[in-house]
Amino acid sequence: MLELIQSVNSAVNNFIWGVPAMICIIGVGLLLTIKTKFLQIRKFPYAMKETLGRVFKKQDASDGSMTPFQAVCTALASTVGTGNIAGVAGAIAIGGPGAVFWMWISAILGMCTKFSEVTLAVHFRERNQEGDYVGGPMYYIKNGLSKNWHFLAVLFSAFGVLTVFGTGNATQVNTITTAINSALLNFHVISQSSVGTANLIIGIIVAILVALILLGGIKRIGQVAERLVPFMAFIYIFFALGVVVLNIDQLPAVFGSIINGAFHPASVTGGIVGSFFMSMKKGVARGIFSNEAGLGTGSIAHACADTKEPVKQGLLGIFEVFTDTILICTLTALVILCSGIPIGFGADAGAELTISGFTSTYGNWISIFTAVALCCFAFSTIIGWGLYGARCIEFLFSSKVIKPFMLVYSLVAILGATVDLGMLWSIAETFNGLMAIPNLIALFLLSGTVVKLVKDYFHEK
Repeated sequence: MLELIQSVNSAVNNFIWGVPAMICIIGVGLLLTIKTKFLQIRKFPYAMKETLGRVFKKQDASDGSMTPFQAVCTALASTVGTGNIAGVAGAIAIGGPGAVFWMWISAILGMCTKFSEVTLAVHFRERNQEGDYVGGPMYYIKNGLSKNWHFLAVLFSAFGVLTVFGTGNATQVNTITTAINSALLNFHVISQSSVGTANLIIGIIVAILVALILLGGIKRIGQVAERLVPFMAFIYIFFALGVVVLNIDQLPAVFGSIINGAFHPASVTGGIVGSFFMSMKKGVARGIFSNEAGLGTGSIAHACADTKEPVKQGLLGIFEVFTDTILICTLTALVILCSGIPIGFGADAGAELTISGFTSTYGNWISIFTAVALCCFAFSTIIGWGLYGARCIEFLFSSKVIKPFMLVYSLVAILGATVDLGMLWSIAETFNGLMAIPNLIALFLLSGTVVKLVKDYFHEK
């Protein structure tokens, strides 16, 4: 029975995260890009001015909402995660340096997709029984489409609830315990026999912290995200830029390998990765997995923003994808490629490849930083996905189930830290991908609404 479940999940997973899904996500992104007349490119300077201008602007949110900047930080909390460190490494190892180029292409289209998701989420949001703003794919399906399509909202929410415990929580806690144990063992603070006890302690601490933040409501989530996300992103960018600067002479060759490898991977990898298709597939897939454009999840956080302008908040979606993929993922790729560490092309790799790029440049002491970075990235993802799960289960039932859900969600951290859940990781990833299907259908059907909102905001003819 277990083997049957595994084989069925593997088949569905390969389909969801394979070529058909990528074609749909890229296709919808291209459609929205064309219909909005390449908004993410022609309005990019305006988007950066609007978004970066809000970073330094002191603003208070009304009850039941976040400031626009807190909303984008909460969305970034879930997207800027371990995928930015481990996912990019895996893409380069299997798809070659050219995978980075295709990651950029997916991000450029993803900017318009995320913009559309956020704009629709704010436009079609509601106030719940507690007075909080609620929105996201389930609400723009419910309020923007006819009743014939409402089953898609239920499907999205159901897949969301099934996803959060694994992808959003347990796997992230597992990353935290691995990072901390690796650092503690490196410096001989604990022995191998003490790892189990250390994992339990870490799980309990994470569970308490998550519960304190999530049960504090939407304002506390926003306040934590607004402080944690800029801090962790700045520190990571600072050290990653240091690797690039210290290896600046390698930069022309690295960019050459990225561009050349995108179309002729064999010439860069020595024939080990010889498939143009594999390079493109890995780059696009990792880019989508990292910035979540097309999955619709980030729009749930943006819908909480205290703003009356859906398009203005949508511009923060452009900023979000740019920060996550164009900036942070690219820096991770440059850390790996500029540092000159050996890459085992053709074999999957994870965070250890990125960590090697840092340690080869700075020395072993940097492993403390990488452990802290991994912990911050993973913890922020837990908080972001906690909000997403709460909104999904609330849509299916009512706001009365939010606090019990958050308590259970917090306790899962202990399970994730201490138990090997094996196949459940892969099942959670499958449900994560399934969330994209109802969202992409809704984006396609509501693309005309996005165009109208853009025209009204910019007063275009």
